[in-house]
Amino acid sequence: MSTGRELEQMAILEKRVTQLIASYHEVRESLDQARYIIHNLQAVIDAKDEEIKNFQNRDNISKIVNTIAAEPANSTELKLKINEYIREIDKCIAYLRD
Repeated sequence: MSTGRELEQMAILEKRVTQLIASYHEVRESLDQARYIIHNLQAVIDAKDEEIKNFQNRDNISKIVNTIAAEPANSTELKLKINEYIREIDKCIAYLRD
């Protein structure tokens, strides 16, 4: 037969377990939110890396065009043609990824 003291201890233990479960759920929710944020930030980083790569390619193209073409009119035409080729290559790469 349980005494009043044992019932009191059981009630205290039950209260602590309930508090621990509540704390666990809060921490779990925070962790899920952090994972979601990390996933979104990684997507942003990947997009920015792709933009940087594209800008570097454009810069390299400009350098090549300036080296090849002495006249500004030829330089612009050559730059446009190279950019067109690069866009086509990017389309092919995207198609191959899918």
